[in-house]
Amino acid sequence: MMKRYDVVVIGAGVSGAAVARRLSAYRLSIALLEKEIDVSFGVSKANSGVIHGGFHHSPDLLKSRLEIQGNLMYDKLQRELHFPFRRCGILVAAFSTEEMRIVQELYNRGVANGAIGIELCNGDRMHMLEPKLNSDVMGGLFAPGGGIVEPYRLVFSLVESAILNGVDLHTNFNVAGVEKSGKTGSEDREYVLHSSDGQSIRGRWVINAAGLFADRISGLFGAEDFRIHPRKGEEFLLDREASAHTGRVIFPVPNPVSKGMLVIPTVEGTTMIGPTALETDDKEDLATSSENFEKVFYSARRLIPSVSERDIITSFAGLRPSLEDGDFYIARSEKAERFVQVAGIQSPGLTAAPAIAEYVKDLLKQGGLRLTEETDYQGEIPAVPRFRSMSVHEQDAAVKADPAYGNIICRCENVSEAEIVAAIRRGHTSLDGIKFYTRAGMGRCQGGFCSYKILQILRKETGLPWEKITKRGRNSWIVRERISPAKKS
Repeated sequence: MMKRYDVVVIGAGVSGAAVARRLSAYRLSIALLEKEIDVSFGVSKANSGVIHGGFHHSPDLLKSRLEIQGNLMYDKLQRELHFPFRRCGILVAAFSTEEMRIVQELYNRGVANGAIGIELCNGDRMHMLEPKLNSDVMGGLFAPGGGIVEPYRLVFSLVESAILNGVDLHTNFNVAGVEKSGKTGSEDREYVLHSSDGQSIRGRWVINAAGLFADRISGLFGAEDFRIHPRKGEEFLLDREASAHTGRVIFPVPNPVSKGMLVIPTVEGTTMIGPTALETDDKEDLATSSENFEKVFYSARRLIPSVSERDIITSFAGLRPSLEDGDFYIARSEKAERFVQVAGIQSPGLTAAPAIAEYVKDLLKQGGLRLTEETDYQGEIPAVPRFRSMSVHEQDAAVKADPAYGNIICRCENVSEAEIVAAIRRGHTSLDGIKFYTRAGMGRCQGGFCSYKILQILRKETGLPWEKITKRGRNSWIVRERISPAKKS
C-alpha cells in the first residue's frame, strides 16, 4: 500500500528540516524527502555557518524579518538539539571614509530591523574587539548577536528531532513526477509523488523546500513559474593551529552583489575564508579554481594580514539558490492547491531557518490545515557523546562502558570507533555522512589516515561490499571494481 501523509516536505536542507521538525509538534503524518543519500547534502552542506546579525538587508524584505526572529531562536534551539553554536559576534571592517558611510547605512538598517546591541565603532574599538585586524582599519560595525554554527550538524539534529516525533525520512527520493487525485477543493484531494527510482507516496499538503531545484519542483506541480539562479561560492578551510584564527566573524564592507569574502572562526576551531559570489548556470558546478584562490586570499589578508596559504587543509564550493528580486519566496501557491513555496532561501537562510518553519506553519494553518498539538511531543534529543569533548575521567568511564571509545580512528579530530558506529546506526552510510556527523576526516590530513578504517567499519556495520560504499551517494564510489589476480602462465 502506498503510504499517505498529511504533509510532504521536499528537501532535507536546513529549511525543510526545520519545517518538518516544527510540524512534528502536531498530530500530523509527515514525510521528509531528500534526493541525496543523506540530509544537508545540498545547499546546506557548503554553508559558511554564520548566524547573521540583522543589518545587511532592508527592513521591508521578508528575509530581514525572519533573520532577526530566527537569530533570537538559536539559544533555545541549541539547548534542545545540542549542535555546535556560539555567539562570537560579527565585525564589519572599514578602511576609508567612503566605507564608513556604507557602515553607517548598515547600522541604520540594523537599528530599523531591531538588531540587538548593534554598535558603530572607531578604529580603537575595532582593534580592541579583534586585535588581529589590519592596522589600517579605521572603524566599522559590531553586531554582538551574530555567531557561528556547524550547519550540517544543525540539520542532522533537526532531522533527528523530527524523526523522534514521528516524521518519516525518505532519502534517495528524487521527485520526478506528480499526479493529482480527488476533486479540486475536496478534502480527499491528494498528490501522488513519484521518485526517479520508482518509489511513490501520497500527500495532502506539499512544502517545496528543494533549494536549487525548487523551480523544477514548482513546475512539476503546475505551480508558479520562476527561475532559481545558482550563485557559486568558493571557500578555503585553514588548520585549527592557524595564526589567523580570530575571535569574531570578520566581514568587509559589502558590495551590491555580495556581503563580501569573510574570515570566519568556525565553531570547531578551524578558520574559513570566503566565499566568492559567482553567477553560474550549472546547478552541479562545485569546482574550485586557482584564480578564485588568489581573490579569496587577497581579500582575507586585507582584513587579517596573518592569513597564510600554508595553513590550508582543504577547499570547497557551494551554490546558493537566488531569485531575481533577492528576497525569500515563502507563500501558499496561487496555482497549485495545498502547495507551499519555500524558495530562494540563500543568505541569511541558515539564520532564518527556525523562523521560516514558524512562518510556514502559520501559512498551513491559514490555508485550512488543522493543527492539534501532540501531548507527547519531545522537543529535546539526547546529546551525542563526543570523545574529544570529554574530561579524562569521562573518557575513562566511556572506554570501560564501551571499549570502542578507546580505539581512536581519526587522530586529527580525536574521533573514536564508537562514534563512527553510532553515526552509521543513525543512518549515515556514506563517507561524507560520517565525516559531517562525527568530524572524522575533517582535520589536517583530510582523511588520509582514517578513511580506510572508516570504510572497514562501514562494511562491518552495514554488510555493504567495497564496491557499494560511496563518498556522498549516487556515483561517488570509493572502489569501482576488484582487480583480479594475474593468471599464472
